[in-house]
Amino acid sequence: MSYLTLSQVESALIKLGFSIFSVSEFTKIFDIKPNAARSFLSRNSKKKGSHFSKLKRGIYVFSINPPTKFEIANKVYQPSYISFETALSHYSIIPETVYVITSATTKRFNELNIKNSVFKYYKIKKKLFFGYIPKKIEGKIILIAEKEKALLDYIYFLSLEKKPFNERLDLSKIDTNRLGYFVKYFKENIRKNKALIALINRIYKSL
Repeated sequence: MSYLTLSQVESALIKLGFSIFSVSEFTKIFDIKPNAARSFLSRNSKKKGSHFSKLKRGIYVFSINPPTKFEIANKVYQPSYISFETALSHYSIIPETVYVITSATTKRFNELNIKNSVFKYYKIKKKLFFGYIPKKIEGKIILIAEKEKALLDYIYFLSLEKKPFNERLDLSKIDTNRLGYFVKYFKENIRKNKALIALINRIYKSL
C-alpha cells in the first residue's frame, strides 16, 4: 500500500481487532516502509480527537478498540508473560486485591507507569521462562502463566526478596499433578538455592 488514508487504516485495524501494536507490526500490516509508518502514526497521534496515541517509544494504541491492562503488560516489555500475584489473583488463588500488574521476563527488572497503572517485570532465569499459555481474557489473547507455574514464580520471587509465604493462598485450586511436573523441572534449575527448594517441597507436600 503506497499511500495510507486514515479511514483505510482505522477500518483495517477494526477488522483485524488490533488495539495495541508496534511500528514494526504496523509496517507489516499495511506493507509500507518503517519511515512511512512512523510518520503516519506520529502525525495522526498528535491530532485532536485522534484514535491513535503513543504509549511508549515504538508502541501505539488504537482507542476504538482499546487494549486491556494485560495486553499492555504483554506488549510494552518483551519477552514477558503475566505471572506472580497478578496471575494468582486472576485464578482466584490469592485473596487480596492486586493493583500492580506483575509479569515474568528474562530481561532486567523494570517498572512502568502507564495510563495510571503500574506494571512490574521481575527477571527470572531463562531456563525458568516456561509454563505460560495464550489465554483469552476479556476478549483478548494474553500470555499468562498457568496457575501452577504462577505459584512457583511467586515462591521464586519471595525467595529472592526474602519475604514470607502468604499462607492465605487458596491452594485447593492447584492441580497437584501439573504442579509436580513443573516442580521437577524447576528444581533442576535452582539446585543451589536450598531454601527455595525446601519451601517448594513444603508447599507441594501440603497439597
